[in-house]
Amino acid sequence: MDIEAGPGSLPYVSETARPVPEAEPALVERWREEGGELIELLSRVRERCGGIAAFRLGPAPTVLVTDPQAVQHVLARSPELYVKRSHRARLLVGDGVLSAAGAAWKRQRRLLQSQFTGTGMRRYEHRITEAARTAAGRWDGYARTGQTFDVGVEMRRFALDAIWRSLTGHPLDDETERELGAVAAVTAALPTLPAGAAHAQEAVAADLARIDAAAGHAIEAARSRPAGPDGPGLLHVLIDAATERPEYTDRLIRDELVTLLMAGHETTATTLTWLYLLLDRYPAAREEALAGGDEGSARRRQAVQALVHETLRLYPSAWLLPRHAAKDDTLAGHAVEAGSDILVCPYLTHRDPELWPDPERFDPRRFLTPDGRPTHPGAYFPFGMGPRACLGLQFALRESTALLERLLPAHTPAFRSVPTRTAYGITVRPDGPAPATLKPPLV
Repeated sequence: MDIEAGPGSLPYVSETARPVPEAEPALVERWREEGGELIELLSRVRERCGGIAAFRLGPAPTVLVTDPQAVQHVLARSPELYVKRSHRARLLVGDGVLSAAGAAWKRQRRLLQSQFTGTGMRRYEHRITEAARTAAGRWDGYARTGQTFDVGVEMRRFALDAIWRSLTGHPLDDETERELGAVAAVTAALPTLPAGAAHAQEAVAADLARIDAAAGHAIEAARSRPAGPDGPGLLHVLIDAATERPEYTDRLIRDELVTLLMAGHETTATTLTWLYLLLDRYPAAREEALAGGDEGSARRRQAVQALVHETLRLYPSAWLLPRHAAKDDTLAGHAVEAGSDILVCPYLTHRDPELWPDPERFDPRRFLTPDGRPTHPGAYFPFGMGPRACLGLQFALRESTALLERLLPAHTPAFRSVPTRTAYGITVRPDGPAPATLKPPLV
């Protein structure tokens, strides 16, 4: 279990608890015949049965949770009852904090959490700013030459540079960038890998070897040469921990490094790519953000952050949060059996018309007006919530804002084509390239 059960958090099933509404088997069979995406089945189940709904994909019942009250109960109030089992990315991140459990997870999270508080984040502000400045320089070059570039590739490059500087104290060089491209390749491949661990490992063995080599080189370099001009990074924190904590072997340091690389750049890059695709469809949102205050002002920053939050509402970093019911419980008045698989789905909660009027419309003003968004914490949770919420929330928001404050006033991409499909894997991402040139600035 992730944390110890405390007083008042014991599982129970009320005598008045109702059964969870269950979707008819025909709905699941029809979905299987169509070969649809999981999100299509979940959408139908919620539409048919509501915010807490059951269906069967195998011998154990699966319970879909999108109701805000139930979301908060599962993720924040009763994490000892609804436990996180092996993470889908374990093949890539090993025993890193993303996939760790129990006492090991507590120790690892405690070490890293201090790095992502307000005080900790100040250590990485300048590194994020430098990564944003470097990316803005590339965009200036594209504007001068009229060169076509892929917006998704650019966003990954920026986000990888920001996290690499924060990890090592050094900017990302071209060779390291090429080698670390294997992280994105494995992440994208995870949903389609063979079921058996050995076969899955074999399918991405070459990419994993590239990742291991890059990680090993970074760890050795951090030990043998001085920190960069901005001082030691997150990697040095892990290496220093090994002097007092024997569990921080080279393998665990590697796993934490790769975890931070994956979580620290893939989600941010995807969010920024979606944001620019949305601005292409809703250009007035860009103009409203830039009119929200002078450059560098708190009001301008709030307007830019609203763009990011509205993008995360539509395309949350963690679109599906699987849990396992360790014991019987009552969830928002419904009886949940021990052994049930629980699927908490931010993607569907964020698109619930009872919570978000006109939910498919991109409208950043929801996050700028007092009554623009639901007040219940379980209605908006793009990075999860509770003790296993994403550690890097503030880091991701800061790097996204730092880049957008530079790019939005200067450049407007003109897309030559846009992805027509969405891929639902570890993240929810555009399924295809996004080639663009740069228009002259509008303001």
